[in-house]
Amino acid sequence: MIIFRYLSRELLVTATAVSAVLLVIIMSGRFIKYLAQAAQGMLDPSVLMWVMLYRMPGFLQLILPLGFFLAIMLSYGRLYLESEMAALSASGMSQQRLLLYTLGPAALLALVVGWLSLALAPTSAQSSWELLASQKNLSELETLSAGRFQELSSGSRVTYTESLNAERTVLNGVFITERDKNGQITNLVAETGRQLIQEDGRRYLVLENGYRYDGVPGHADYRVLRYDRYGVLLPSPEGGLTPNRSLDDDPTASLWGHAGRAQQAELQWRLSLPLIVLVMTLFAVPMAKANPRQGRYLKLLPALFLYMSYLGLLIAMRSQVEKGGIPPQIGLWWVHLLFLIIGALIFFWEPLSLKWAALRAARQEGRP
Repeated sequence: MIIFRYLSRELLVTATAVSAVLLVIIMSGRFIKYLAQAAQGMLDPSVLMWVMLYRMPGFLQLILPLGFFLAIMLSYGRLYLESEMAALSASGMSQQRLLLYTLGPAALLALVVGWLSLALAPTSAQSSWELLASQKNLSELETLSAGRFQELSSGSRVTYTESLNAERTVLNGVFITERDKNGQITNLVAETGRQLIQEDGRRYLVLENGYRYDGVPGHADYRVLRYDRYGVLLPSPEGGLTPNRSLDDDPTASLWGHAGRAQQAELQWRLSLPLIVLVMTLFAVPMAKANPRQGRYLKLLPALFLYMSYLGLLIAMRSQVEKGGIPPQIGLWWVHLLFLIIGALIFFWEPLSLKWAALRAARQEGRP
């Protein structure tokens, strides 16, 4: 029991560290994408952290199986190099018992991944879709941040304000530069501004006590106008351009018993994620065995290639099920069966080869 706790702690600690690093790398790329959208005024900066929080379960359901697979390779590789595995083998630790001990934390992690893929990730995806859809209905002022130049997605207008009230309806120290279709530049400066919504739904930014500058300074057509009130038409919210809905945010209960190919493919994909943890454990235990002269990173590259082949084949078969190329009854299950057989061959290859060699040696010596 002491050995089981020791091995489980090593695996879970290493898996947590590896998964955390992978999560930071993946979320950083996605955060940069959302940050660029916020800089263009397509997202309210205050919802960025909520969007990333909602996306995290979807990332974790893919990262945790890979993190645990790498944890087995790294942890057991270190134990082999530091001769701890040799000491455990001398005390009666066989490869089969080592696999049995490893399946304990693997089963725990498979339950966590199953909870993420079947329950938490769809709910979070639904919340993320609703949040992003609500952002599509925001006007320019509702995504404006004080003290920052904001460029619209079309790039035709740049807006700046020194301060905003809490309701985002009154602006102070406003600067707007706009380029029309002919390339003519217009600059607007105002002390204050406020939003005005007419009965037909059109929105205006009403500027007060300011100046309008048309053209390029020094040219003959350059002019300066002073105004008390000036209305700027705001672009209409892109309410019809909501994010595309997908099956990722459908509850798992709605997929059970559904005859649609896409629904069956999505359900089998969600069930496949926890199975990956268990199947790849069968690969990782024998492949983690390392010679002190070779180093523990020698088998890491082929192991990663094997894992990516497994995941890539599942993704390809999921697409085939959706397109009707493979019956849903077969679906993704044959991929798990194939890699389970390959894993069993890798796991039992060494003991079977040793027994075969011993049998041949005994026959050569003439012993029964």
